[in-house]
Amino acid sequence: MTTRKIEVFTGNCSLCDDTVKLVKELAGNNCTVEVYNIRKESNRFQQYEIKAVPSIAIDGRVVHTGKPSRTQLEALGLTQHDDNLHKLTYLGMGI
Repeated sequence: MTTRKIEVFTGNCSLCDDTVKLVKELAGNNCTVEVYNIRKESNRFQQYEIKAVPSIAIDGRVVHTGKPSRTQLEALGLTQHDDNLHKLTYLGMGI
């Protein structure tokens, strides 16, 4: 089974904190979750052309911008049973 890489781009806000918590809660065993803060890793934000936080990238592709709901993350296939994660569609806004 391939490990999927989930990246969460954050600022210093409660929306970002809530997003990180939810992503970590839903991430399956075959996922790694990395969190990047704009104050510490601005070059990573530039690489992905992140213009708003929180933002989420899965396997190198930005798939959501803004605070996601549990339903939105599940629609992206991010669940404890994340076998359908490859069926990504962009649900975000602002990018």
